[in-house]
Amino acid sequence: MSGDLGAADLAARMSRAYEVLQLAGRVARCTEQVENVVYSFREIQLLEWQSPAGRAYRNSVALQEVALGRARVRLHDASAAVNRHAREVASQAGTTAGRY
Repeated sequence: MSGDLGAADLAARMSRAYEVLQLAGRVARCTEQVENVVYSFREIQLLEWQSPAGRAYRNSVALQEVALGRARVRLHDASAAVNRHAREVASQAGTTAGRY
């Protein structure tokens, strides 16, 4: 009976570890997407805008780039935190497996 409980507990821990690893991958992909948008914003700013409307647009894009840059930093931090958590969950599942 205890073997069944131990196996169920191990399966639950391994499932949780897998879910956290999937989350880490999604956060990393979001970070990449934000970096691509920031790069695109920088390309827009390099264009030569002659009209006042064009310059206003470039200034607006610059403000959005700054805001997105802050979000990118937070996403990098979140990605690192989720990766650390994923490693901890996986190691706990592995440690538990050794006890049975």
